[in-house]
Amino acid sequence: MATFPEPILNLPEADIPLKGIKAYLSQSEKHQIIFMEFNEDVELPEHSHEFQWGIVLEGKIDLTIDGVKKTFVKGDRYFILEGVKHSGKIYAGYADMTYFDQKSRYKIKE
Repeated sequence: MATFPEPILNLPEADIPLKGIKAYLSQSEKHQIIFMEFNEDVELPEHSHEFQWGIVLEGKIDLTIDGVKKTFVKGDRYFILEGVKHSGKIYAGYADMTYFDQKSRYKIKE
């Protein structure tokens, strides 16, 4: 069974430069919502951007947010304030829904 229902799968695919990801983009005038699934482990290098809120739908992710490392699993939510440096490891089988308070965080995959 797919993680996301057909209306999500029919959204444009997001162009995210990470291996093993399939991501769908819901675009508004002021923000983006990304629905992501990973089929392999991925290391996230440290970076920062606008406010981000996510909810884990499947699997697990290790996030280091402002120097504090924590593991998030199905049902957990995470918050990353604007400009706060963060990094992490995403494990194969991970899926989430992430809100970015930024209208241009990702582009549609060509």
